[in-house]
Amino acid sequence: MTSIELRALTKEYGTRRAVDDLTCTVHSGRVTGFLGPNGAGKSTTMRLVLGLDRPTSGTATLGGRAYAALDEPLRHVGALLDAHAAHGSRTARDHLRVLAVSNRLPERRVDEVLEETGIASVARRRVRTYSLGMRQRLGIAAALLGDPEVVMLDEPSNGLDPQGIIWIRELLRRLASEGRTVLVSSHLMNETASFADHLVVLGRGRLLADTPMREFIHARVRPRVRVRTSDPTALADVLARHGHDAVRHEAGHWTVSGARVEDIGRVVSAAGVPILELSAEEGTLEQAYLDLTAAEAEFTAQPQEA
Repeated sequence: MTSIELRALTKEYGTRRAVDDLTCTVHSGRVTGFLGPNGAGKSTTMRLVLGLDRPTSGTATLGGRAYAALDEPLRHVGALLDAHAAHGSRTARDHLRVLAVSNRLPERRVDEVLEETGIASVARRRVRTYSLGMRQRLGIAAALLGDPEVVMLDEPSNGLDPQGIIWIRELLRRLASEGRTVLVSSHLMNETASFADHLVVLGRGRLLADTPMREFIHARVRPRVRVRTSDPTALADVLARHGHDAVRHEAGHWTVSGARVEDIGRVVSAAGVPILELSAEEGTLEQAYLDLTAAEAEFTAQPQEA
């Protein structure tokens, strides 16, 4: 299957370097989350891959070929960059038919993707009457029209209702399971954590991380154990004696950083301390992402003084 290959990719706008010597490969058979603060260069990178912008230097290729060199590109690459790209005066069906004709795709594909994205019942309505979520579904339908090996989506969950968000998760996983290359840009950390296998993270145009998601989290967020007891004095004493740094919270539970459940359970039970709750608190993608990108945000609001 086709991969997305970026080699020393650089894009400058005047004196500003939007993408800075970026080298990485987005492989097939998995969903790659494309993360970074506003202004990190994610959208610019996607535009460079799709030939919408020309790099200052370096290359962005799909299976070794530039997008501009692809015949009938929708058969190779499907993308959603802007949910408002479809002309408002056209119906959804006509919008897809134009794309199909221009790429010599059979008209039956139009009806198939309308059904797949859940908008077949409104396909003859003009796009200007669509909500944002409906426009997103139309954009995804256009991306899937050519049954491509590569799918690139920019904020696909934007505007979708809870049912739609579940649908897009399942769609992304299915596309990856079929061996396709799936690249998804998003600012929603919890949502990305629900579908991504791998992460590529940018900051100020530079590559900050290119790693499996679980490794990304585990490398940046220390595990914690949550403990609740009816005898807090005894718990504090036994944890201190075994060198554990515990923090008591107003809700009544304790957290022990850098520890494992089995270690805490062993020492606490051996001391006869009554345990009401004992569980692991896994690190989140949001915690790991903020740890990595704290110094990379281009736009940061300053807290106001009281």
